[in-house]
Amino acid sequence: MIYFSLFYEFAKVAVFTFGGGMASIPFLQDMAVETGWFTLAQLTDFIAVSESTPGPIAVNIATYAGYNTAGYLGGVCATMGLVFPAIVLMTIVAKFITAFRGNKYIDRAFYGLRPCVLALIMSALIGIAKVTLLYEGATLANLAGAVNIRACLIFATVVALQNVKKFKKLHPVIFLALSAVLGIVMF
Repeated sequence: MIYFSLFYEFAKVAVFTFGGGMASIPFLQDMAVETGWFTLAQLTDFIAVSESTPGPIAVNIATYAGYNTAGYLGGVCATMGLVFPAIVLMTIVAKFITAFRGNKYIDRAFYGLRPCVLALIMSALIGIAKVTLLYEGATLANLAGAVNIRACLIFATVVALQNVKKFKKLHPVIFLALSAVLGIVMF
């Protein structure tokens, strides 16, 4: 039964996610709370690993989360749940998009989806920032003591380096490796 549940839950993510893998994170956060298959902290780890490995982030997260929940077969079921609806929907969309290209209603619908996708990604960013940069149980009352200073320093270092002209051309793997080294040294 867990295998069907994994397939079904990740299929729902695939059907309702617009804007790529990062836009799926709010759905995955909800899944973590609703199913208890993984914690929000584990989801943050899934995202970190998924960003560090080749392939689409949502597929990597589905595979990792499914494996974490129910082993190899769980990973396969979650991945298939995420991929199958996308294949079906993209096949249908590809068939009809060329016929409706230039249709003002379709163009307006896509224009309207863009802010929604941005909001979903920003929501995910805020959730990940809370889990990453604050200690568990942080509240506004104890915010000063709840900030993970070391994590904030790694974050600030990477953001600063990415905005220095001579470092902008570096591959993202360099920043991931730097962050891993800083994590080992600082924690």
